[in-house]
Amino acid sequence: MPTERFTFAGHDGSQLAARLDLPEGPVGATALMAHCFTCGKDIPAARRIATRLASMGIAVLRFDFTGLGHSEGEFENTSFTSNVDDLVSAGQALADRGLAPQIIIGHSLGGAAVLRAAGSIASLRAVVTIGAPFDPGHVTHNFGGALDDIARDGVAEVQLGPRKLRIGQAFVEDVAGAKLQDAIAGLNHALLVLHAPRDETVGIENATRIFTAAKHPKSFVTLDDADHLITRPSDAEYAADVIGAWVTRYVDVTRPAPPIGAPEGVTRVTEADPNGFAQDIVAGGIHHIRADEPVAYGGTNLGMTPYQFLAASLGACTSMTLRMYARRKKWPLQHVSVDVTHDRMHAQDAPSASERIDRFRRMITLKGPLTDEQRDRLLEIADRCPVHRTLETGASVETVLLADDPVTQEV
Repeated sequence: MPTERFTFAGHDGSQLAARLDLPEGPVGATALMAHCFTCGKDIPAARRIATRLASMGIAVLRFDFTGLGHSEGEFENTSFTSNVDDLVSAGQALADRGLAPQIIIGHSLGGAAVLRAAGSIASLRAVVTIGAPFDPGHVTHNFGGALDDIARDGVAEVQLGPRKLRIGQAFVEDVAGAKLQDAIAGLNHALLVLHAPRDETVGIENATRIFTAAKHPKSFVTLDDADHLITRPSDAEYAADVIGAWVTRYVDVTRPAPPIGAPEGVTRVTEADPNGFAQDIVAGGIHHIRADEPVAYGGTNLGMTPYQFLAASLGACTSMTLRMYARRKKWPLQHVSVDVTHDRMHAQDAPSASERIDRFRRMITLKGPLTDEQRDRLLEIADRCPVHRTLETGASVETVLLADDPVTQEV
C-alpha cells in the first residue's frame, strides 16, 4: 500500500507528523483519523482500519497530535480544544492537496474530538467514533492523585499505562468544561458508534449517550469483548470490516473504470498481515473479502482459504448456469444449492504412484416439481458451467513482475 509522509502546521504552528495511506489505484474518497489520548497514529487498530479502507479505494490520513509521536510542540501546553483545532488543520491540509475528507474517525478521546471538529470541516459526510467518551472530562479519571499536583503546580507528570506525560492545568480545565451534547445533536452527518461493552476505560454508557443525542442516520455496533485500545488483531479486523461496510452507504466512493481487456475489472490481493497469511481482496474496486489459512497452518482463520474460494467459484458458477438454463426453458426450478468439497487423490493414470491430482466433489440439490428428464438435463448442463470447463481443460496463467515502486515517499 503506497504511503506518503508529510507535515502540516497544527493549531499553534507546530509541524505535525502525518501519514497518508493511499489506495493502489485512484483515490475514491478520503478519511481523516484521530488517535486515542496519548497514543499515536501508528497504533495497531489505526493501522488496520487505514489498511482496510485504503484497499477499498479510500485514502486515510493519520497524524500525531501536537507534542506526541513525531510531531513538534509541547504536550503539556495542549488541551482538548487544541486537539480539535489540530483536526481542523488536518482537514485543511488534505483539502489543500485536493483530498478534502468525507469521513472522519476518532478513537477514545480522539472520538470526542471528531464529534466536536465535524462541524468545522465542510466536506464531511460520515463520522465514526470508537470507544469515545460522551464527556471528554472522563479522561481525567486516569490521572489519579496527580490532579492535586496539577492544581497546585500548574503541571505534573502523569503515569498513563507504560508512559509518563506532563499534563497542564489548562488541559484539565478545558477538558472538564467540554460539552458535546449540542455538537452531536447538530452533526448533520451519518454517525457510526463503535464501543465494547466490557471497555473498562470508557464505559459502554458513553456510547449510549452519544447515540441517543445524535439524530438519524446513526448506527450503534458493539465490539463484544474487545479492550479499549482494540489491541487484539481480530477485534481491529472486525472494526475495520464494520467501518468499511457502513461507510459506503453514506459516502460515494468513486470507482475507476475497468482496464481494457478486463471487463470484470482487476481482482487485487494485498497482504493484510505480513506476519501471517491474511489477504485483503478487492474485486473490480467494489467487492471486498478476506482470504487466510487455518490456525493449524499458521494463519488466523479470518477468511476462506484459496481452495475454498476455488470451490466457491465452482459452486456459484454451477448454480448460476442451472438457473439461467431453467429460466430460459421456463422449467419450475424453485431453488438450487451446490455443496463442493476439495481433496487431493492419487492419479490412477499418472506416471508416478506418488503423483496426486485435485478432486472437486459437487453435490447439487434441485427443488421444484421437475420431471426426471428435466433433472437429468440439468445435471448435464452443470458440466457446462464455465468454471467447470476451465478446471477440466486448464487455463493459461501469464505472470508479469511489476516495477518495484517505492512504498514510502518522504515529502
